[in-house]
Amino acid sequence: MNISRRTQNVTGTRSSVGIPLVVSLLVGAFFLLPAACRKAPAPPAAAEGVDPVLAELADFLAIPNVASDAPNIRRNAGHLAGLMRARGIDVRLLEHEGAPPVVYGEIAAPGARRTLLVYAHYDGQPVDPARWASDPWTPVLRSGRLEDGAPVVPLDSLPEGPDGDEWRLYARGASDDKGTIIAFLAALDRLQADGIPLSVNVKMLFEGEEEVGSPHLESVLRAHSALFRADGLLLCDGPVHQTRRPQIVFGARGVMGLEMTVYGPARALHSGHYGNWAPNPAAQLAGLISSLRDDQGKVLVPGYYDDVRPLSASEKEALEKAPRVEEDLLREFALSWSEGSGARLEELIMRPALNVRGLLSGGVAEKAANAVPPEARASIDFRLVADQTPARVRELVEAHLRSLGWTVVHDAPGEDARRRAPRLIHLEWESGYPAYRAPLDAPFSQALVRSLVQAVGGSLVVMPALGGSIPMELFDRVLSVPIALLPIANHDNNQHGPDENLRIRNLREGITLHAALLSGLGAAWE
Repeated sequence: MNISRRTQNVTGTRSSVGIPLVVSLLVGAFFLLPAACRKAPAPPAAAEGVDPVLAELADFLAIPNVASDAPNIRRNAGHLAGLMRARGIDVRLLEHEGAPPVVYGEIAAPGARRTLLVYAHYDGQPVDPARWASDPWTPVLRSGRLEDGAPVVPLDSLPEGPDGDEWRLYARGASDDKGTIIAFLAALDRLQADGIPLSVNVKMLFEGEEEVGSPHLESVLRAHSALFRADGLLLCDGPVHQTRRPQIVFGARGVMGLEMTVYGPARALHSGHYGNWAPNPAAQLAGLISSLRDDQGKVLVPGYYDDVRPLSASEKEALEKAPRVEEDLLREFALSWSEGSGARLEELIMRPALNVRGLLSGGVAEKAANAVPPEARASIDFRLVADQTPARVRELVEAHLRSLGWTVVHDAPGEDARRRAPRLIHLEWESGYPAYRAPLDAPFSQALVRSLVQAVGGSLVVMPALGGSIPMELFDRVLSVPIALLPIANHDNNQHGPDENLRIRNLREGITLHAALLSGLGAAWE
């Protein structure tokens, strides 16, 4: 992407979150500046007058990053490796047949006693360009939210300081997860520029197929286990708290998907002639779904909550301290009520969820026909919590369906099979993965909280788990390392949808948070 206009320097902007750097210097005073940072060439220069962070992010976002697009996803890996090498980072591309490269890098910090492994992903969700206000692969800067009518403005017009905080960069991957990667690299630049040493050795793992379930990640981790050996793992993904306050998170829900199909007549039948005779699969499916969950979101499958790990005292305390957001979110999302029988959002995401993500049968509005449809389909995702497993959830759901008189099959049935079974349901399960939740009183957890509190004070929100899903359990199982999640994106970033964006203040604060951790974590860990 050709960028040639002048802007203020994002990396040089100190937001209200700011470390003061004196604090970080004191925290890291026992360590020498690592040679890799001291001798590194400067990061690639932006075109004349352009903020280097914004320029790097825009150039990175201009490369399409859907994992199934093999040529472009490899371009992403090569581009990212180049950004890292320009900073003097020792980089390797770890190849696995059928997968995008894992971009690995490391920096040794002389005198450091701990090693931090940092994870993020450079792939993004697929796009439907027709649903975007601008080309998803052409990053555009707006002087505010698109929903508020903010216009596209030149990259060089971004003001320094708070006047530019609410401006946003729009493109696929801006917040999930390229913006985070660029913020992390910019944090390394800031520490070097200010003469502040790293307090921990740093290893980086940037994956290219997280959005398709990380199907090869376990193999890569096992094949290169020595490279990934570390004392703690920091996942860099997701949004900050809905109050816009920074948060550190120590778990995430697991996830598993299910496609279910029920059958009616072999072809659509006139509803006047057959409407109260031929079984209607759409009506049957609606009743089936109402047997799985109630209107408050509670899962009705017998035994579903038996494996759920109770909250610890420290987790309950953290949830109680989290700021309330329900009233603001109801206004923002134009909702008159919420599920959960009045429970707060933070409490509800610690429970399992069954989400109906789509229904399909017949047609509606101008496509509606007075007919009994031949089949009905539902798409469901299960959000799992600590100690639930995909295998056990599958077992419980299928047992529930059989108890209601359904015949469960896993291969698409022919007409003969459909004639033999009065209630036939075809289930297609996704593999999924379990949830993860680290103890809040573990040494790594406490060290992260201490180092971030030194940077942001009482504004830090500590959460036992994130509502979304990321394969933390996989890292725990394969690497046996304590894990946490540091998100930086704005909560209203349109993640996974059209017009994904990153708020400029979140980018600035993300740089500050990463710099605070890299400079202060070592002493806090001891």
